[in-house]
Amino acid sequence: MDRRAFLQTVAGAGLLRNAFAAQRRPNILIILADDMGYHDTGFNGCTDFATPNIDSIAKAGIRFTDGYVSHPFCSPTRSGLMTGRYQQRYGHENNPKYDPHDEISGLPTTEIALPQVIADAGYVTGQIGKWHLGAAPKFHPLKRGYQEQFGFIGGGHDYFKAEMTGDPKEYFIPIQRNGKPVEEQEYLTDAFSREAVSFIKRHAKDPFFLYLAYNCPHTPQQVSQKYLDLFANVPDRQRRLYAAMNTAMDDGVGRVLATLREEKLDSDTLVFFLSDNGGPIGVNGSSNAPLRGGKGQVYDGGIRIPFAARWTGHLPAGKVLHDPVISLDLLPTAVKLAGGQLPRDRKIDGVDLMPYLSGKSAKLPHEKLFWRTGGGASYAVREGRYKLVKIGNRTELFDLESDIGETHDLSAEKPDVLKRLDDARVEWNKELIPPIFQSPGPDNPKAKAKKKQ
Repeated sequence: MDRRAFLQTVAGAGLLRNAFAAQRRPNILIILADDMGYHDTGFNGCTDFATPNIDSIAKAGIRFTDGYVSHPFCSPTRSGLMTGRYQQRYGHENNPKYDPHDEISGLPTTEIALPQVIADAGYVTGQIGKWHLGAAPKFHPLKRGYQEQFGFIGGGHDYFKAEMTGDPKEYFIPIQRNGKPVEEQEYLTDAFSREAVSFIKRHAKDPFFLYLAYNCPHTPQQVSQKYLDLFANVPDRQRRLYAAMNTAMDDGVGRVLATLREEKLDSDTLVFFLSDNGGPIGVNGSSNAPLRGGKGQVYDGGIRIPFAARWTGHLPAGKVLHDPVISLDLLPTAVKLAGGQLPRDRKIDGVDLMPYLSGKSAKLPHEKLFWRTGGGASYAVREGRYKLVKIGNRTELFDLESDIGETHDLSAEKPDVLKRLDDARVEWNKELIPPIFQSPGPDNPKAKAKKKQ
């Protein structure tokens, strides 16, 4: 059969469109919240404010009840997400200080980042929002594989103000577009949503990777009055501000998802939503219920986060998965779908989730997951239902299936399980290196200012 006859036969059978569609590589959109509590989405049980647009990702896709990040605070998690590797393998275990002259504090340039690999596969790459992977020029997103950038380089930012002259503090550094300072008049959460919409529209015909990293709901707690007015009846001021900030972010996510629909990209875009760590206890009004602990801790409240994925027409809708997955998995999943090549000269700890998500594989994504903070100040190991937590000289064992709040220590009752997990921790730790830089201190401007007084 010649080519024309073949095409006529396929078209006649109604298969031509599907054949071409199957050849299109999906766009990848990662939406990252900042310091959002486990309980603070509708799909995880929040009732005092609504997140309908974020919830729609889980409703039309998959909700991970046991979705984790690789660290309990900001920069190390982002580093692991970008590399698909436990960040302790290369010493990125702390938050880098904001210092454009510091060429140590940041994601080491010896590491290969997701946008570099996916750009090599022919994708347009964009980074919007918070970076926090080093302030020196060599760490800039445009040097790490991103072709477009809009946002700020430090670990946090005022939502309304930026200093365009002088020697600005970290939370007032100029917003950048492609490395150049710009004046931004819009509320920062809205500005990031606007830029994401623009990126999608401009690249609707290209395969693209967009990393939309909101700094919401990280401190400072600031929000437009129109959102604050919606929660005038919430008595707790912190929770009122928190609810308003998250509502602004949810509206922004809605605009981004609407743009995908308008551009007819729903079935061509894999969307992930997650937070960079659990909510900080008593800081921004977040809730990690029913989990124990919060940001900075290796109890689940610090590392288990709202996590959902959607790829319309390719992944089942409304599915709930309870097996542990981790943010490290995003890189190999995205690279495989993009037709790219994973680095072969280093260990990639994340796994391609697609066989598991699509139901083609019954194998668990991970036999074990690991955490370490402070070069060894605390550890955690998750194996199925069991989790080991080691803080200093205290070692605990929990059964997360029957005790999600990590309240009952089973170490005396199950010494064999405790030993197996602790032996695994020791072996994993041998593969790691000490931190190559230290955190500058509390990662909010008020705490920093108080410390200087």
